[in-house]
Amino acid sequence: MFGLLFFILFTPGVSEFICTSSDLEMSYTFCDSTAHAFMFNLTPCSTRDKPVWKAALTWIPRSDIHFLKIVFNVWYDGAKALLWKELLCSGADDEYSMCGTLKGETLVSTFDIKGSRIKFPKGNYSIIMQGFSDDSENNMLICLNFTMIVK
Repeated sequence: MFGLLFFILFTPGVSEFICTSSDLEMSYTFCDSTAHAFMFNLTPCSTRDKPVWKAALTWIPRSDIHFLKIVFNVWYDGAKALLWKELLCSGADDEYSMCGTLKGETLVSTFDIKGSRIKFPKGNYSIIMQGFSDDSENNMLICLNFTMIVK
């Protein structure tokens, strides 16, 4: 079974399902009150057999993406479990196709999320993903609040 979610300009604050299956439920909301032009697809909708998830992203950013730092804050059953920061775009010799996307352009990207690195115990996860256009983490481009329930 796989999950598939597409949405464009969704109402802020409304939770949107990414996928649901017998062992996993995923949904998210935007952290801010502004509607976003955004589409996300994730398959398969499962944590069994440590899958490699295939993700597809379509997004129209509200700022140029010359610099992009992603910050993940993960909570597991209410306790902080992980803080992870990754510089995806620095403005020079960037390896990701999203780097260099200009404000208003449509960004289309596909990537793998390797579940084999992580064993997800059953429980409730809250994941805040923030994208910043500066290293000081003052200029936020996007913020998503994911909810993941591993059954």
